[in-house]
Amino acid sequence: MNNLKKLVDSLAPVREKLIHHPVYSAVHDLDGLREFARYHAFAVWDFMSLLKALQAKLTCVSVPWVPVGSGQVRYLINEIVAGEESDEAPALAGGEPRRMSHYELYLEAMQQMDADTGPIRQLLADIQSGKTVQEALALQHLPEGVRDFVLFTFEIIATGKPHVIAAAFTFGREDLIPAMFIEIVRQLDETHQAMLGTFRFYLERHIELDGDHHSHLAMQMVEELCGHDEIKWQEAAEWTIKALEKRVTLWDAVVERVSVDA
Repeated sequence: MNNLKKLVDSLAPVREKLIHHPVYSAVHDLDGLREFARYHAFAVWDFMSLLKALQAKLTCVSVPWVPVGSGQVRYLINEIVAGEESDEAPALAGGEPRRMSHYELYLEAMQQMDADTGPIRQLLADIQSGKTVQEALALQHLPEGVRDFVLFTFEIIATGKPHVIAAAFTFGREDLIPAMFIEIVRQLDETHQAMLGTFRFYLERHIELDGDHHSHLAMQMVEELCGHDEIKWQEAAEWTIKALEKRVTLWDAVVERVSVDA
């Protein structure tokens, strides 16, 4: 059994908990989806932070430029960044095709469905004004599970270990949205026409990329970074399991909020 398969197999129990989490069945109407999106937006945003932390570690992002690391790894991360940070987006009525980050696309989807973008926008405004992530989160009235999820993401980044960050990026977020949830969104989209088109586009585009191109590239990247170092493979597994467990607590917090507001 190769190291990548061993890593994937070690994640199976907690991934099963996520795929079958009750949060997906708790969202059965538009109000529930709005509440889901309000908190899921934090995970969408900090996913971008994981991505850019990887790019900063694996490529040269300063001037003067010097070659950093493996050309193959540089290609892999830059290809993923291009898709996540400047992907295609639905054209506006009568307009040209557009490009934007998946975070910006998610916010646009939230606005279309009248979900509350205030908390995530305020977090970024506080960070842009000079506050640390920890300080900005402390100012938010967020469920503990949401706050802890974001804080743990930045713990991963703070390790400074590319193989750990890459593993959490690759296996901690990808391919975790069950088909059942997609079907619920499709049904809601038919009922609430013109309110969920962008959200549905986001989900389907995310699944398309994660299930094929980006997933393949990201797994290659993990293999390149861990190589034949057993310690790196072990660290990658340990941190990714913790990241998935934090995702479970995030969903626990979200399902509680959806149930309260139902």
